[in-house]
Amino acid sequence: MQLENLGLYYWAIAPEIIVSVVGVIIMMVDAFSSRGARKLNAVIALAGLIAALVSVVMLDGLGSGSYFSGMVVIDPIRIFFSVTILLAAIVAALLASQFLKDEGLPPGEFFSLLMFATAGMLLLAGAGDLVTVFLGLEIASITSYVMAGYRRYDLRSNESSLKYFLLGSFSTAFLLYGMALTYGAAGSTNIQKITAAIASGQVNYPALLLIGAALMIVGFGFKIASAPFHLWTPDVYEGAPTIVTGFMGTGPKVAVFAAFIRVFVIGFGPQDSEIGIQLHTTWVTVLAVIAALTMTIGNVIAISQKNIKRMLAYSSIAHAGYALVGFLTGDFAPVAFYMLAYSIMSLGAFAVIQLLARAGDQRTEIADYAGIGFEAPALSFSLAIFLLSLAGIPPTAGFMSKFYVFKTAWDMTPELRWLVLVAVINSIISVYYYLYPIVVMFFRPLVPGFIKPRIAGMTMIALILTLLGTFYLGIMPNRLMNAMSRPPAVVTQITVK
Repeated sequence: MQLENLGLYYWAIAPEIIVSVVGVIIMMVDAFSSRGARKLNAVIALAGLIAALVSVVMLDGLGSGSYFSGMVVIDPIRIFFSVTILLAAIVAALLASQFLKDEGLPPGEFFSLLMFATAGMLLLAGAGDLVTVFLGLEIASITSYVMAGYRRYDLRSNESSLKYFLLGSFSTAFLLYGMALTYGAAGSTNIQKITAAIASGQVNYPALLLIGAALMIVGFGFKIASAPFHLWTPDVYEGAPTIVTGFMGTGPKVAVFAAFIRVFVIGFGPQDSEIGIQLHTTWVTVLAVIAALTMTIGNVIAISQKNIKRMLAYSSIAHAGYALVGFLTGDFAPVAFYMLAYSIMSLGAFAVIQLLARAGDQRTEIADYAGIGFEAPALSFSLAIFLLSLAGIPPTAGFMSKFYVFKTAWDMTPELRWLVLVAVINSIISVYYYLYPIVVMFFRPLVPGFIKPRIAGMTMIALILTLLGTFYLGIMPNRLMNAMSRPPAVVTQITVK
């Protein structure tokens, strides 16, 4: 590698370096500072995340390229998904300060875990090789397992962490085995080289490639909580601390969708060779069925839920199905926009739930929200807006994101218009269970013992940002949509001398 290229190569992973270094700094500050000075952890974390966000935006000026022998890629997919991941992490950091104080939990470990989880997700979004996909996924997953059980004195949180760890490890085995078989068939773990091998028909064992793709669908399907790999989601979401649930349901899912797109839409995309046509037709058909099942199962079961965290868990399953509809168009833009909108409105909803639930998640039953509409109007109306956005009611981000996905799928994939109709029907079904908590809040008598929660400054900033984002993406989405309409440029390998 020439010395003049060294800085460029390390600049390509600047966001990952920044959040990792900040994670180490937070650990050192926590270890060598007094208890009162530990409030600096939140400020350091936010500064690091904002610096990483700036570095991601600056990466866009470098143009498309691959680095470290194709292990890391810079392209529009990485840029837009990385921005969404960092925005989710920033909101989570803003919310975490009050959560940790109310729960009496140590802040240093939490913010360090948040930084390292974000580093894994960013690596996953920029992965150009199956090995990098695995590394990013494991870094993000292991930290998420620990965060799910962060309320260590709570048996529900411990159970949530254990279930997530056991089932997550099981799904990782499927993913890794699928990668190994793909390597055996294509002779490389580099996604661009796998694409070239399929296009030229130079696949040693076509059957191994098909089996490898199937196993990777299982692994990715677990991580995005698609049916029938969704069974872990309700228990983990309910048992984990609410702020962790909000982050866990957005950041990792965004990162996995970025890797999913890169491996399947780009790596296993439509090719002229016989194996390429067979592979593409097979996985599109399988994922179309999975998307229909995911939307239907998530929405139908959500109707019967009495716990709002379990309801939003099944809601997240349904939203994974909607995102898969955009995934099947072969265009990353609808998925990127959808995941950005979903992350903003979902984190906003979980922020309100965290405040209303109080320490230890004491009040997460929908019945606990009875009559609070005009007792805590700021929180009640905010939660109502986020729920209406999740339902897809205009003029919110949820409506525009669904419209963008459904219209793109209808126009670009006529053979999958039946799937768009299934998605629209499921969206109509979802309105019922999203409206139910709103009815309970505003049209039921107040529950005894309700205490109006205190809203700290950072939490208020997070709520304002998520509300503004929900309305901005719903009312003025054109600028962002136009930016996302740039097709991913062909990634060129920089020559290493």
